[in-house]
Amino acid sequence: MTKHQNKIEKLIAELCPNGVEVKSIGEICQINRGRVMSKDYLKDNAGEYPVYSSQTADDGIFGRINTYDYDGEYLTWTTDGAYAGSIFYRNGKFSITNVCGLLKAKSDDVNMKFLSYILATVSKKYVSAGMGNPKIMSNVMEKIKIPLPPLAIQEEIVKILNSFTELEAELEAELEARKKQYEHYRKDLMLSNNDGVWKTLGDIYDFQYGEGNTIPNTGGKYPVYGGNRLAGQHDQYNSEDAPVIGHIGAYAGIVNWVNGKHFVTYNGVICKIKTNINPRYGYYLLLLQDFRSQAHSGSQPFISYDILKKATVQIPDLSHQNNIVTMLDKFEALVNDISIGLPAELSARRLQYEYYRGKLLTFNEYAK
Repeated sequence: MTKHQNKIEKLIAELCPNGVEVKSIGEICQINRGRVMSKDYLKDNAGEYPVYSSQTADDGIFGRINTYDYDGEYLTWTTDGAYAGSIFYRNGKFSITNVCGLLKAKSDDVNMKFLSYILATVSKKYVSAGMGNPKIMSNVMEKIKIPLPPLAIQEEIVKILNSFTELEAELEAELEARKKQYEHYRKDLMLSNNDGVWKTLGDIYDFQYGEGNTIPNTGGKYPVYGGNRLAGQHDQYNSEDAPVIGHIGAYAGIVNWVNGKHFVTYNGVICKIKTNINPRYGYYLLLLQDFRSQAHSGSQPFISYDILKKATVQIPDLSHQNNIVTMLDKFEALVNDISIGLPAELSARRLQYEYYRGKLLTFNEYAK
């Protein structure tokens, strides 16, 4: 890194010794929006070219069609929804939906990968959360100002940051492979038991939807969980050392284990063990069910009590449960605990990347 830093410092001294010029996105780029495309449209026009939308999973791909609206090097950004302000580098033939914006450099002195890196560090600050729907529209995007060093400096910074992101991608792929391996092992271990009592999940658990349609954030000592994530702090709790299942929305059916006392909102399901079962064994039983694929569709996916209660599972004696839990807890820590193994290395790399990205993308501004 020091070698690259020295090269960048020399380039700055040579090409912009008095500072780097600051420009607005509107000065640098042409700005466009995507078009409305329904799932039926995608189905009727299925093909090979990606259509990008507002999501971030799977690189933002909404589907694929047999035509394309754009061909070349661009940036897209999410204009609406939970991921508003997310920035993506695109290169090739593609289309975008109406909840995406598009940036195309007006001149050859802009490296689009550099622009993606620097814009990603500031775009979220310009997202408006008015009316409960986060947005960053074209009129806001065009006014965002960024430092734009000479092209040679942009290209050198891109080389460095690309090396970080490529390594991170390799670690993510390896970790994903480990997770799939663990899930296969967990399923085999849980289903290998041929000696036990058959029960429904409704016999084992008392399922209750969480409390309150809004997220309480009283600043108390108990963490608040919605469908899939920590969402605040509260001075009350309604669950302790137990699974939380996403009840409604994008996370419907996702099962997470939460340690200690916590508060679950209406977006989650409280799971209370009713019988003499190792709670962690009960958690692993829930993971086997794939509730996400069973969620009711509609304006928002949701998991009903009937879905949760009806599955039948085999319960071995407590000693057998304890042995299985000991083995699975060790494996789960290896793929999920950010303090050990691959998760720890990936976390460290991300912190390192953020540190160097901050240093590399900070410039002395040119004083006119």
